[in-house]
Amino acid sequence: MSFSIAELFNQHFEEKFDLHEHYLNNQMVRVLRTIGYDRNYKKAVGQYLYDEDGNEYLDLLSGFGVFAMGRNHPTIIKALQETLTLELPSLVQMDVSLLSGLLAKEILATCPDNLEKMFFCNSGTEAVEAAIKFARYTTKRSRIVHCDHGYHGLTMGSLSLTGEHIFREGFGPLLPECTSVPFNDLAALEQALSGKDVAAFIVEPIQGKGVNIPDDNYLPEVERLCKKYGTLFVADEIQTGIGRTGKFWAIEHWGVKPDMILMAKALSGGFIPVGGVAMTTHIMDTVFNRMDRAVVHGSTFSKNNMAMAAGLSALHVVHEEKLVENSAKVGEDIIATINAMAPKYEFLKEARGKGSMIAIEFQSPKSLGLKAAWAMLEAANKGLFCQMILIPLFKEHRVLAQVAGHGMNVVKFLPPLTLTQKDRDWIVNSVEKTIADTHNVTGSIWTLGKNLAGHALKNKK
Repeated sequence: MSFSIAELFNQHFEEKFDLHEHYLNNQMVRVLRTIGYDRNYKKAVGQYLYDEDGNEYLDLLSGFGVFAMGRNHPTIIKALQETLTLELPSLVQMDVSLLSGLLAKEILATCPDNLEKMFFCNSGTEAVEAAIKFARYTTKRSRIVHCDHGYHGLTMGSLSLTGEHIFREGFGPLLPECTSVPFNDLAALEQALSGKDVAAFIVEPIQGKGVNIPDDNYLPEVERLCKKYGTLFVADEIQTGIGRTGKFWAIEHWGVKPDMILMAKALSGGFIPVGGVAMTTHIMDTVFNRMDRAVVHGSTFSKNNMAMAAGLSALHVVHEEKLVENSAKVGEDIIATINAMAPKYEFLKEARGKGSMIAIEFQSPKSLGLKAAWAMLEAANKGLFCQMILIPLFKEHRVLAQVAGHGMNVVKFLPPLTLTQKDRDWIVNSVEKTIADTHNVTGSIWTLGKNLAGHALKNKK
């Protein structure tokens, strides 16, 4: 009997929510059904999703930044198909692979010139775990400093550096000797480093939770302070890297040279999980310093040919299609256009970001009627106003986006870097219509708001 994924997909297409309810995380199914996101998608191309009725959705979530080149890019598909048919030796283990060497060379050509070595793994959180180990071994120190509200992953070491309480609750005790400092606070960082016992400061150049952008002197001073106190400066570019912010690496906005760059997400091309750590020769040669330590850290599936082919073809697409430049141009236009709306709408505080990493923040209004409506939502659940934006964006305008973090009134766009002028217009028109609707407290959108508040209060009980 032949085996066919297409037949399985078609045969069980209507069963996906039931299957997840029975065999996977049923709470996710509850969330999707509660907010009306329970769609049956049948096709995905570029920045678009298509449901069973043929409706087109604009995806501003891109799998949490994975689909920077768009979904199902034909160049990457061709590279993976070719890799499968070549019958190449993969994961021989007592060997080194050609494709991983080629991908390492391609990546390092994009990095600051002090980074000359690569380590590959399977995901962003694995890259963070590797950085913790490499930093401790290289410096012979144990403390790791990270930032409040940062996000670095959910495995135990990475979770120890993740600032969101909801992710950490109940999973302790976490990794010891991990110290948190406020983001963008140089005095607090210097105080934490001054004891000369910190192995690494691991920081997102732009924080993903909230899309928090540092002052222009912050990262240059971070680099200086780390050198002063003998601490390794580690840039977590898992979300911000590979064109997301309108530069290939976000650190380029500030001209800094970290000791390690962590990467994943977009490097996969949206197909085969792959992560990596770019580092100095000193770090590589210190950790892997003898032949009997050649396998002291690694991962079984890292450097597999499919992942390396995905990475090589993804980088090719980024360069050939000038996606970094497009990310900068379209993102800047969207941010400026939304900011120009602020004088008209009391709820709108600002749009901010770099490239295609965009946040829209909302605020308590001044007029009494709107202020009372805002207070109702905040009392039910802080940050609930964002759902008054996101749900209509999705249901009425077919735009898929997300909140920027728990308990904050910030909506986040993390689209593919392939957005067109049509997409730009789709976004700004949908955003303005939705924000305008929130200013009519007798309108249907506030019926949604009251229902959301009711659900939130019920869950609190």
